[in-house]
Amino acid sequence: MVEPRAAVPTVAFVDEYCQTYRNLFADVRNFEAFKFLHLGMIAEIPRKSLPAIARVVGLEDGQELHHFLRDTPWDVKAFHQMRLWLIKVSLGETPIVLCIDETGDEKKGTSTDYVAKQYIGNLGRTANGIVSVNAYAVVEQITYPLVSKSLNLVNGSKMKSNIRPSRS
Repeated sequence: MVEPRAAVPTVAFVDEYCQTYRNLFADVRNFEAFKFLHLGMIAEIPRKSLPAIARVVGLEDGQELHHFLRDTPWDVKAFHQMRLWLIKVSLGETPIVLCIDETGDEKKGTSTDYVAKQYIGNLGRTANGIVSVNAYAVVEQITYPLVSKSLNLVNGSKMKSNIRPSRS
């Protein structure tokens, strides 16, 4: 049997963090794309688009990252459970401050997912935009993301979302 090749190393702390999720990816190329996305998210680039991330991590174009996000058969629920478990382990019994944040951004056009005419709290009015609700744990000025969900209006009046409390 041929031994699978090791993933291309990136930055040590990114590699160490991502290694926790290695068992979620059967293919080493998918795991590398997962690491590249993490590296791109912390890179000092003005827009975190797939082509921009690809350039900063040394890929020819964003296709590999696009295919990872579109086609990779990984279990998103398992990923979220693992991430929440890591937060729980790192915090232990430390008390947290729970922060619920409803954020909205006005958008022009409709090419971005979830864009609709809806109330955007930080604008204080209805506008074409996107709204998300996020839950964070805050401990000693460090923010730990717990839940994030995009919301959009359905039939002009009801919010549609699948936010569920974590059972971890």
